[in-house]
Amino acid sequence: MNNKFATFAASVVVSGLSAFGLGLSPASAVLLIGNTRGDNVIMYDEQNGNFLGEFVKATSGGLKDPDDLNFGPDGNFYVSSGTTPETSAILRYNGKTGEFIDVFASGNGLIRPYGAAFGPDGYLYVASFLSDEILRFNATTGVFVDKFAQGNGQPGGLNGPNDLLLGPDGSLYVTTQGSVAVDGVPTFPGLPSQVLRFDLATKTSTVFIEQPTPLPDSPQFVSLLGLTLGSKGDLFVSDFANGIRRYDFKTGQLLDVLSTNYTNTPSNNFIGNLTIDPNNILYTVGFDTTNNNFGAILRYDEVTGNPLPAPSQSGSVFVPTNSRLLRPVGITYASITVPEPASTVGLLSFGALYAVLLLKRKCSQVI
Repeated sequence: MNNKFATFAASVVVSGLSAFGLGLSPASAVLLIGNTRGDNVIMYDEQNGNFLGEFVKATSGGLKDPDDLNFGPDGNFYVSSGTTPETSAILRYNGKTGEFIDVFASGNGLIRPYGAAFGPDGYLYVASFLSDEILRFNATTGVFVDKFAQGNGQPGGLNGPNDLLLGPDGSLYVTTQGSVAVDGVPTFPGLPSQVLRFDLATKTSTVFIEQPTPLPDSPQFVSLLGLTLGSKGDLFVSDFANGIRRYDFKTGQLLDVLSTNYTNTPSNNFIGNLTIDPNNILYTVGFDTTNNNFGAILRYDEVTGNPLPAPSQSGSVFVPTNSRLLRPVGITYASITVPEPASTVGLLSFGALYAVLLLKRKCSQVI
């Protein structure tokens, strides 16, 4: 009787846990979001938009104003961090757990790193926003190599470098804000916000995309920010002032404009970086300047450009404005196993065990 009851009790526990999904493998498709006002990197389930907790805990390793998020060739997670010469760095974290490893690259004039990209030449390229430079570091050791490029305060120059992208043609693509750094402070002398293309071998640049016309929903300026390549080879560029533009990667011709306004007209929200998942879904983040800079996540069909709102949302809103998203800018898709929170497992296990004990008591009364 005891053995039979033990077997039955075990089956009740397993069935109870399975009913809550604890017998299944955890979801691994997540969106990682960099909170520039939370000093952390948080996770959302890429399938249903559920909040999954912190991937990199607040201020871990000195994390401050995280901006660009990248997985390196070694599988680790690299985050651009800091706003001053003393705090500016590329921080490295475990790519599976988010635990801090080290300060991978810093110093040598780096001030407010924005974009970063690992090149095919063994270098890590980093946009130093507040010094109008692109710095190169050894992609394995983090040792400083050289200043790859520097702004000149002229149209077509590296003025306020933002995101970086290594293209399939072997060139480095850079968005510029159009500002010029003066003593570590961005000034706006009316220079255009553009996409530049750099030859890695010669370090020379050309203007790939001129500053576009401000979009109707924008506050009537342009500040190009994020870069990503679509499945058909098109180049997607986000505009901090609102909108995502799709360009022909070979010619630089504008093909489409995706609206990112989800607040008002003109928009009260600004827009961050971009990421595309294996299912050709394009994601971006934004934050509402009239609501404590709380953020939201937007998504689109990357092929058609159509918005893909969550069932309870409208427009392109996947995750609505909420206080967990604190002025988000960085975003990337990742395949990470997210364990069930220990508290949830404990509570459900306790509940299942209590049910077993109650059942045992009733059985003993019957016997």
